Amino acid sequence: MKTAVLKPSRQTILREAKDYVMIAVGMILYGIGWTIFLLPNDITTGGVPGIASIVYWATGFPVQYTYFGINFFLLLLALKLLGLKFCIKTIFGVFTLTFFLSVIQKISSGITLLHDQPFMACVIGASFCGGGIGVAFSANGSTGGTDIIAAIINKYRDITLGRVVLICDLIIISSGYFVLKDWEKVVYGFVTLYTCSFVLDQVVNSARQSVQFFIISNKYEEIGRHINEYPHRGVTIINATGFYTGREVKMMFVLAKKRESTIIFRLIKDIDPNAFVSQSAVIGVYGEGFDHIKVK
Repeated sequence: MKTAVLKPSRQTILREAKDYVMIAVGMILYGIGWTIFLLPNDITTGGVPGIASIVYWATGFPVQYTYFGINFFLLLLALKLLGLKFCIKTIFGVFTLTFFLSVIQKISSGITLLHDQPFMACVIGASFCGGGIGVAFSANGSTGGTDIIAAIINKYRDITLGRVVLICDLIIISSGYFVLKDWEKVVYGFVTLYTCSFVLDQVVNSARQSVQFFIISNKYEEIGRHINEYPHRGVTIINATGFYTGREVKMMFVLAKKRESTIIFRLIKDIDPNAFVSQSAVIGVYGEGFDHIKVK
C-alpha cells in the first residue's frame, strides 16, 4: 500500500519563494549599510563579528574560527528550538550576505561617503542594517549571530527582537573598550546599535500590524467565501438586529493583517458597494495565522 505524499500548493510555493526574495533584499540593505557607511568610517558594532574581533585583539586567535564556532553552536540551538525552516533560511541569509558583501565592496571600491561626518555615517548605515535585518526577520529569516538569540527569546517571551539584540550588542560593544581603549569608537558603536534596533522594531512591527472588520451586507455569504479564499482569512458570522429598523441582519467579523486591508476593501466593493464596513486597528492578535501567545 502506497502512502500518499502531499504536494505543497502553488500558494505555499509562492509564499516560500517570496520569503527567500525578501531575505535577499534584506541582506542587500544590510550589506549597503555595513560596507558603504560603517566599515569605511571605522565604526564598531556588535554581534558575532564583534565578539570575534575582541577575541582576536585580546589573544590573536583568528577571527574566522571564532565566528564559525559561535555560529555553528547557535545554529544547532536554533535547529532544536526554532525548527529546520528557520535554520535553512538563516543559512541562506548568511551565504547571501557574504556574496553581496563582496559584490558591494567591488562596486563601491574607492568610494567613501561621509568620511568627515562619522555620526551621520553611523545613523544612515545603522538604518540600512536595521531595515535589512527587519526585512529578513519578517520573512522568517536571519543573518545569524545574535539574531538567532533574539529569535529564540522572542519565541518564548514577549520581548521585542530589537531590544534583545540591543542588550546583547551593548555588552559586546562595552567589552570592546578593554581591548580598544577608545571611548569614541565605543560611543559611535552605541549610536549604531540603538538606531539599528529602533529601525528593526519599526520594520518588524509594521509587518505584524493587524486590523479588524465589522461588515454588514445582504451578500455576506459571497463576501465571506471570497475572504476565505483570498486573503485566506477566517470570517465569523454574528446575528444582529438593527435597533431603528428592528430587522435582523448578519454581521461579519474579520481579523486580518493591515497590508491585506486593501484586498478586503476591493472585494467588498466589487460584490456589494453598499455594504456597511467598520475597520479599526488592534493592538495584538494571537492565534493561528497571527502571533503566538508569549507569557512567563
